[in-house]
Amino acid sequence: MQKNERGCLERWEHAFEVDPADKDKYYLTVAYPYPSGAMHVGHGRTYIVPDVVARYQRMKGKQVLFPMAFHVTGTPVIGISKRIAKGDEQTIGLYRDIYRVPQDILDRFIDPMEIVRYFSDEYRRVMQKCGLSIDWRRRFITIDPQYSRFIEWQYQHLHEKGRVVKGAHPVKYCPQCENPVGDHDLLEGDKAEIVRFTLVVFLLGDIKIPCATLRPETIYGVTNLWVRPDLTYVRAKIDGDEWILSREAAAKLALQDHDVQITGEVAGTSLIDQRVSHPLCGEVPILPATFVDPDMGTGIVMSVPAHAPFDYVAIRDLQREGRYTSIQPIPLISVEGYGDIPAKDAVERAGIQDQNDPDIEKLTQEVYNAEFSRGRVFEKYGGKPVKEARDEVAALMMERYGSIPMYEFDTRQVICRCGSRVYVKILHGQWFLAYSDPSWKEEVKTVLEGMALVPPEVRAEFERTVDWLKDWACTRRVGLGTKLPWDPTWIVEPLSDSTIYMAYYTIAHHLKEIPAENLTPEIFDYIFLGEGEPATLDRSTLERLRSEFLYWYPYDYRFSAKDLISNHLTFQVFHHSAIFPPELQPRGMVVFGMGLLNGAKMSSSKGNVFLLEDALSEFGADTVRMFLVGSAEPWQDFDWRNDLVSSTKKQIERFLNTIQEGKGAEGSCEIDAWLESRLQRRIESTTAALESFQTRQALQEAFFGIEADLKWYRRRLPDGVTGSEVLRDLCHTWVRLLAPFIPFTCEALWRDLGEEGMVSFAPWPEADETKVNPEVELAEELLARTVEDIESIKKLIPMEPKSITLFVAPAWKHEIFRIVASSDDRTSGMREVMQNEEVRRRGREAADATKQITKLVLKLPPLLVQQIAELKLDEQEILESSRTFLEHEFGVPVSVQIAEESVHPKASVALPFKPAIVIE
Repeated sequence: MQKNERGCLERWEHAFEVDPADKDKYYLTVAYPYPSGAMHVGHGRTYIVPDVVARYQRMKGKQVLFPMAFHVTGTPVIGISKRIAKGDEQTIGLYRDIYRVPQDILDRFIDPMEIVRYFSDEYRRVMQKCGLSIDWRRRFITIDPQYSRFIEWQYQHLHEKGRVVKGAHPVKYCPQCENPVGDHDLLEGDKAEIVRFTLVVFLLGDIKIPCATLRPETIYGVTNLWVRPDLTYVRAKIDGDEWILSREAAAKLALQDHDVQITGEVAGTSLIDQRVSHPLCGEVPILPATFVDPDMGTGIVMSVPAHAPFDYVAIRDLQREGRYTSIQPIPLISVEGYGDIPAKDAVERAGIQDQNDPDIEKLTQEVYNAEFSRGRVFEKYGGKPVKEARDEVAALMMERYGSIPMYEFDTRQVICRCGSRVYVKILHGQWFLAYSDPSWKEEVKTVLEGMALVPPEVRAEFERTVDWLKDWACTRRVGLGTKLPWDPTWIVEPLSDSTIYMAYYTIAHHLKEIPAENLTPEIFDYIFLGEGEPATLDRSTLERLRSEFLYWYPYDYRFSAKDLISNHLTFQVFHHSAIFPPELQPRGMVVFGMGLLNGAKMSSSKGNVFLLEDALSEFGADTVRMFLVGSAEPWQDFDWRNDLVSSTKKQIERFLNTIQEGKGAEGSCEIDAWLESRLQRRIESTTAALESFQTRQALQEAFFGIEADLKWYRRRLPDGVTGSEVLRDLCHTWVRLLAPFIPFTCEALWRDLGEEGMVSFAPWPEADETKVNPEVELAEELLARTVEDIESIKKLIPMEPKSITLFVAPAWKHEIFRIVASSDDRTSGMREVMQNEEVRRRGREAADATKQITKLVLKLPPLLVQQIAELKLDEQEILESSRTFLEHEFGVPVSVQIAEESVHPKASVALPFKPAIVIE
């Protein structure tokens, strides 16, 4: 670590510990990490972006709370510990080689708490190296006894309000752990959703042949079933009836409330050409298909070639071999955009060759989506929209024709952190959060309406999640965590105990001093709800705790990843609405994009990560910070690439050198007013961007914008002059503007500039409107654009120029510019121009000029067009006064003329803000 970084960390050790004060507060939180492995650069972005916001708000004069804790409940560390204890080479390799855990410590990882202790300390150490301005007094882990009391209090309230109920529901379940699992417990498939299939039961004599489908309404169009000839199926007694299905399907149904007994095996080949029947489609044959997956559904598939591209192509493949030529698609759904047989129409339009074509999966989804969203079944099948017919036919099958539900994941692989496969299991006697309750959903929607969501487009995703969210299994039998207060045989699962901990942060440092047994539910009732008269704590302590809670709450913004909208971020709104009064509901959330490494998604388990500590060591904390907040806006995905990070390091070096060179500048120059005005604009734009959490845009303004301004400023300085007092003052402002982004560098420069205290607490710069000079800025813009045009022309001519002549547009062309700039469109602009007497008498010349000026107006930035039209600069005077500069730049004589006073043929093309240029 650089000496400068060490010095800052020492000065910051307790600097960000914050208490209530007589000024505005700003409370922001980030999803606390699960410390089961080393931090990578993706984690860095998650915590550095909020730190930039925290530092900015602190410099704005607010009392800023940025706390941190560690989430250790559930089974992840237990699973890791078990795999290490069993000698799992992949896990041991990950921790030894990727995370570089010393061997003597790794040997102790057979105890899950050793993992927690080691990595929670590592997280804190690396977070501090990043310069995160966290109040570490409030740190806790989610198995602290005081925190468990807080969770017990929360669940007691939820239970009393009927928000926690007992029942039987399908859940993600790990047979190895004998436990329901949540997304945080998974190595793979953490976004998998449970999908309800309908088992359509066909009969082969007295034997049931089940097919799992999401489209029961298509039963009327079934022409055949598919089985895989090379597969061995099983005979099984299921709930007393004899079934034939795949062995995998039988195992799944055994977890879903069915009595399953395997009684024998059946070769797939023996089923081919057998005929089965169903009352809604009659008798159909069983045909061979290699695409059938025994691990999907029942391993037997019903075929609807009129509406399923896969089925249509498979039938077509067989018929090309001269087999089963009598089978024809049976259409039953009409849908706009497709022909009589939608699957055939889609397949032929897409040019699908055979069932091995990889595009058929995408095509299948397109047809299914089209039929579901706007399809309608034929009149003879009821004539209803597909979305209505689907539920009605499923209910009919359940009631009359022996169908049952079967639950599967919408993704194939769901793996527990213990390494075992996860299945869907129907759990009985399980406690669930009643997220399906319509009244609770309405409360949540009301809270969301009052929240600021960044970016705004995620609001639709939150609303969608609230609508589809079903009851959530909130307890389990094993793992770390808090026992359910009224049923201690259960433990609250990790996503369910991490919903309102933002409130706990406000008093966490005080609760550490109070024995857990004294933290009765009545204590929390008083602190958080202002209710009751608890006796286990003295009145002064209670008042202090409640006062601090009310000072900070509600939180202002919560930062977290977009993949948590479907669970944690929505869950916490549910719980806030159930526990806290309206005035204490969350105010806002900022949703992050994902992290990539060289274009690929980061994954610790797959080894595709760049450790944050390695990045800090190689590039320095400020370089890492600047790249992570400046490469994309927080809600956009970012891509870590070492070569781009290296260029960021050079940018910081340029900034440092500029401050060192400019800090002692004295005197004044003509260009000072322009630089001073530009600086006010940069302050204003940077501030606006940070208020909107646009960290990339803020950095563009605060770093690259000012750097570009300084480049032009230096270019405009007289020979031998390196700067002035304005440059010196800019240095002091620039350091403050960049302090939230690169605080280590800025702290060192702040002291080097002779300032007192820490720049972390210096006042944020405010734009001084009296120093804004639009005329001066516009004049320099004209000059800069003219220089750029001259340089472009010079590149096109083979000879060295001997002179440059600039022709400025006459007043009547400026009048056309003003009219066109203020018009709504080209037509109205041309009409208004021709109504101007002075312009109209110029005839064809005015018409041609209007066309050219209209093109120019459309090409220039709208704000610049407005300024040109309003300020009415004297372009001749501006360019004439800059003639010495231009002659120095290009090394030849420069003359400035009014276009109408010249007979040169090029003079007539001069336009407002775009002089005609003649190089000879």
